[in-house]
Amino acid sequence: MKTYMAKKEEVTRKWYVIDAEGRVLGRLAAAAAHILRGKHKPTFTPHVDTGDHVIVINAAKVVLTGKKLDQKLYTRHSGYPGGLKTTKYAILMKTRPELAVTKAIVGMLPHNSLGADMAAKLKVYPGPEHPHQAQKPENWDLQ
Repeated sequence: MKTYMAKKEEVTRKWYVIDAEGRVLGRLAAAAAHILRGKHKPTFTPHVDTGDHVIVINAAKVVLTGKKLDQKLYTRHSGYPGGLKTTKYAILMKTRPELAVTKAIVGMLPHNSLGADMAAKLKVYPGPEHPHQAQKPENWDLQ
């Protein structure tokens, strides 16, 4: 019996909406990365992008457990000496909640060009509205 290997041309993509309201950030990110990677499909192939598009709404209402809101830091560097900048997640969630959710999801994808293609299929919005109604997205129910 031969092993099935998906080809890039054979992949059919669907759109899914995940409502982040009241969800824990890490569990939400794991579920979204699972869909983006394509592991929910029987045709999953590790070296081919078989994943679907994911829309995350209500990113501003995501929950961090424990003391992470005050202790966890978002770090970035400008590339110049002394250019390290850190921000607490409490401030990040107030100002740019979609960035916090995006960073969590993209961090769970492969760190190569394949992962970059998967990350391009992710759309995150802080509120309940999104401009992708024409794609007829389905709701993805988190367990």
